[in-house]
Amino acid sequence: MPEKNADSPQPSEPKIRKLDAHSLRGLAHPLRMRLLGTLRLHGPATASQLAAELGESSGATSYHLRQLAAYGFVEDAPEHGKGRERWWRPSQDGTAFDEALIYDTDPATRGAADVFLTEIVKIHGQELTTWLGDAHNWPKEWRRASDLSDFSLQLTAEQSRELILKMHDLVNSYRDLPPSEGTETVRFHTHAFPRRSK
Repeated sequence: MPEKNADSPQPSEPKIRKLDAHSLRGLAHPLRMRLLGTLRLHGPATASQLAAELGESSGATSYHLRQLAAYGFVEDAPEHGKGRERWWRPSQDGTAFDEALIYDTDPATRGAADVFLTEIVKIHGQELTTWLGDAHNWPKEWRRASDLSDFSLQLTAEQSRELILKMHDLVNSYRDLPPSEGTETVRFHTHAFPRRSK
């Protein structure tokens, strides 16, 4: 195996926010989740720009951005500011859900976990539906570079967890590839869940 050059750039680890009961309650709202996702995908924006993008009122986006800021999910992006409009950017690259929140003793926390996970499923479904409706407008090489697959494996819980972590590591290894012509933002969804045998 060739030695790694100490001077060569190493893949940067994404900055991930692990949700706890407090931060979950601050994020578990459909509009807040869409606002944060849009900022992570498209970069800094104002409340007015986000309102236009998401079909919401600027009053609603302003309020929920301030709530996201209070919980540490977004922050000011003053380098983009011109005039009086406030620009926002995400404070982290991603969010990690702690499965223990599903079993929390506080019903409010369990309810927030349900809202959060249900909204994730809805967002994934919307993104896939949007892709299918627009796929004919993309070049054939991008059609071939897309994927809608599912697999059924016989695994233990430990093996499933191991596979998930390996997939995450593989995806993250592509995060810091050098810029090249023809790149596009590519969304990867992973879903893994057990099913009872009949």
